[in-house]
Amino acid sequence: MNKLEEAREGINRIDREIASLFEKRMTYVEDVIEYKIENKMPIFDEGREVQVIEQNSKLIKNEKYIPYYRKFIEDIMKISKEYQRDIVKKKEAE
Repeated sequence: MNKLEEAREGINRIDREIASLFEKRMTYVEDVIEYKIENKMPIFDEGREVQVIEQNSKLIKNEKYIPYYRKFIEDIMKISKEYQRDIVKKKEAE
């Protein structure tokens, strides 16, 4: 196996882990939106998003990756809000 194949295999392993963690995260997103619906709270909470980005960015040890990780977290939160909106729409249609 050459260096490229080894790197790709490593990425594939990590992608499998990310997929599993994504599913777990989205399950918690479901819990969050259920609470927000019950308590008539908006989907978007700017203060919470800023806190999550700042807190999680501190977990990155290699500084060159921080701006990319911030974008990664922002994208995950965008997907989470989209999913929450879909849940709300589905509940409203019931």
